Amino acid sequence: MYTARIAHHAKKLRQGSNLIRGRAIYVRTFASDAGSVVKSDDIPRHGGLGAMDKNGCRKFSSMGSFSPNHVPVSKMSNGNAFWTARSTAPAIGVNYKSQSERSARQFSTDSGLPPHIEIGMPSLSPTMTEGNIARWLKKEGDKVSTGEVLCEVETDKATVEMECMEEGYLAKILRGDGSSGVQVGEIIAITVEEEGDIAKFKDYSPASDAAPATPPKEPSTPTPPKEEVSQASAAPAEPKVSKPSVPSSSGDRIFASPLARKLAEDQNVSLANIKGTGPDGRIVKADIEDYLASSGKEVSQAPKAATATVAGLDYTDIPHSQIRKVTAARLLQSKQTIPHYYLTVDTCVDKLMELRSQLNSLQEASGGKRISVNDLVIKAAALALKKVPQCNSSWTNDYIRQFNNVNINVAVQTENGLYVPIVRDADKKGLSRISEEVKHLAQKAKENSLKPEDYEGGTFTVSNLGGPFGIKQFCAIINPPQAGILAVGSAEKRVVPGAGPDQFMFASFMSVTLSCDHRVIDGAIGAEWLKAFKGYVENPESMLL
Repeated sequence: MYTARIAHHAKKLRQGSNLIRGRAIYVRTFASDAGSVVKSDDIPRHGGLGAMDKNGCRKFSSMGSFSPNHVPVSKMSNGNAFWTARSTAPAIGVNYKSQSERSARQFSTDSGLPPHIEIGMPSLSPTMTEGNIARWLKKEGDKVSTGEVLCEVETDKATVEMECMEEGYLAKILRGDGSSGVQVGEIIAITVEEEGDIAKFKDYSPASDAAPATPPKEPSTPTPPKEEVSQASAAPAEPKVSKPSVPSSSGDRIFASPLARKLAEDQNVSLANIKGTGPDGRIVKADIEDYLASSGKEVSQAPKAATATVAGLDYTDIPHSQIRKVTAARLLQSKQTIPHYYLTVDTCVDKLMELRSQLNSLQEASGGKRISVNDLVIKAAALALKKVPQCNSSWTNDYIRQFNNVNINVAVQTENGLYVPIVRDADKKGLSRISEEVKHLAQKAKENSLKPEDYEGGTFTVSNLGGPFGIKQFCAIINPPQAGILAVGSAEKRVVPGAGPDQFMFASFMSVTLSCDHRVIDGAIGAEWLKAFKGYVENPESMLL
């Protein structure tokens, strides 16, 4: 009995071993959008099992497709550019390489193109949705190495260098110098591993891959009904002119729409000569136009067009730069969504000017850069924000975020548009350091070479039109998501009362206007901040404590 059971189980084990041999190995490949499993039905059957190696794994042979190299991984996405990756983990001791995935990077199937990388437009700032390619630093056919700059991309805030992430050859540039409106993720170039593969991408176009995705148009069966509908719709238009008018029941009064009366008056046409086709014989605009057409007269639109042509305005259309479009969108959003209110105060700057003169004398003696009035204003604004932290905040739908860092954006006007580079932790820096940073950032802004870290993360903005342009006073638009911006005007001498009843003296005053987001900063809080700012400006020695 026991002998029979042992023989039975031994037979089962032999059958199980044969069953396992007959099964195909599952291979899993990963893509950026979704994972796919190659099932046994998709894998060609193997010719048989080879000898077992020292690790206890059998070597397979089927058309020479098994190779102990690596599992090919399809197109993967890292950020906004397309990259490739290889998995070095073995799959049950061997790696299967199917007929459709013989290449280490499988980017094309039916096109027969060699392995290549599609480089997409990267997102180089949080608000970037599209960008412009300023210029390519590499040309087609050039060898590229990891870390080399491929091109310069104009983002919504600055021009940023785009680096190559993998060695190879630049086979094809799809968006050349000056290309604008390139969407994030859109393919801009192709790189290959082998120099001999460059020529194969001469006529490459990413649109060719998307073409088969559109389903072919099927023969349109309802064509006859469409023709019938079009004929039916055209038929009622014919009797429109010949429709007789209904005589007016109120004597000599002529019924006409206001637009028809205006058109008849402009064309010097008597309404008595026109038959109305409107309700109850009412004369409408179409009746006037039909009458003018039958009389050989032109509608009043023609003289207007002639007048516009005679005027012959001379103008030049200037294309929007990326920074101009983003600035326009953000300022429009600010004025439409943020409830602005404005507070203005005059500050005496005599002591500030005197302190600046003394500090500049020390700076010149030590070889440092001169300190401007704007540098002192930035320092005073930063200290006031530290004193009244409610103004150093921003609005969200769920809460008001109050910042512990005081990062001041400084508005800089350039030929390309308005930039707002940032002075970080301005409350903790000395005047000399602030002066150096502002001058350095302003120069980078004019050269259009600001990087994202140079303008992102501000909590408050200062805009000065007084010193450079002599503007007395103005109201600035808040830079979202901030809750306040300070507009600085020019300093001017005024006559003020002196010590005695009949004594007068001259003093220099500077007007500043604080624009506040009323959702975050109440009127009293804004006034408190301006009081603190004025105190630092009129007693500048307190800023040095």
